[in-house]
Amino acid sequence: MALCLSRSFSSNSQLHLSSLLSRCKPNFTSPNYPHKLSKSTNLPLVHHQNRICSSSYSMDAPPEGYRRNVGICLINSSKKIFAASRLDIPDSWQMPQGGIDENEDPKVAALRELKEETGVSSAEVLAEVPYWLTYDFPPEVREKLKHQWGGDWKGQAQKWFLLKFTGKEEEINLLGDKSEKPEFGEWKWMSPEQILERAVDFKKPVYKEVFTVFTPHLQ
Repeated sequence: MALCLSRSFSSNSQLHLSSLLSRCKPNFTSPNYPHKLSKSTNLPLVHHQNRICSSSYSMDAPPEGYRRNVGICLINSSKKIFAASRLDIPDSWQMPQGGIDENEDPKVAALRELKEETGVSSAEVLAEVPYWLTYDFPPEVREKLKHQWGGDWKGQAQKWFLLKFTGKEEEINLLGDKSEKPEFGEWKWMSPEQILERAVDFKKPVYKEVFTVFTPHLQ
């Protein structure tokens, strides 16, 4: 396990983060919604100040052809974000995420996936992104997952939640709850800037939007 990072943003790193965010354009997909709408999670909906929401991404349900998924932005008391390195992609770091089971509430899925992947159950939900975010798989990734999942998905449609870690770091275990095969090799508490620099390219636009929406909680 990696040691906790505790440094705060400097003015230079804030400027660098702003530059990184400006280069990432979120991929919002809206055509052809499925008939069944997602359940309400009754959580605070966080809207970025001066944000103008259009129907192109204020989605009550994910678009067709995308696998339903949850993402977890887990922060500690220093407002750093949990990230872990993938075992299957060298030098790639990401926030926890996972698929939503049939008829499963997204909030329940987020708490389940967090425990399965990190062993963490001591966390409280602070907020959620009030719409679905999508990213497309690169062709080689799509082909690999087609065989792994038994279905051909264009990408993933994600509902993102902001959680606060309330336990002790000894609780974090990348073997998870041992119900699934481990996905991560090491973990760290990172700034948004650090996560954007280390994430795979096709996830960066979604991460940018997540950080933008959750900005009030990350400052």
